[in-house]
Amino acid sequence: QVQLVESGGGLVQPGGSLRLSCAASGRIFSPNSMGWYRQAPGKQRELVAVIGSEGNTNYRDSVKGRFTISRDNAKNTLYLQMNSLKPEDTAVYSCNLAIPGIPFRNYWGQGTQVTVSS
Repeated sequence: QVQLVESGGGLVQPGGSLRLSCAASGRIFSPNSMGWYRQAPGKQRELVAVIGSEGNTNYRDSVKGRFTISRDNAKNTLYLQMNSLKPEDTAVYSCNLAIPGIPFRNYWGQGTQVTVSS
């Protein structure tokens, strides 16, 4: 059984920074992709950034140049460095681990709240 545990959320002023972490445990097969998603109140969940086993990354346009996703494969940990935060970044951020294959395996963390407000 795979478990994902996020940490690092909180309240920050506009323009501030936060670093989210997601620690994965259990049987984790490679290759895989890990990503950060977010869901604001009344809105659908959206992909923020994703990173593959080899380090290839992809970001949604609204966070490009402000957010950086990274991973430490030796520690099975995913990170999201968020800079120049805006009020519209406020959401619950969740970590995802996707393992391709048959069956396709998809795991989620419990989420961590990020609030950007003055």
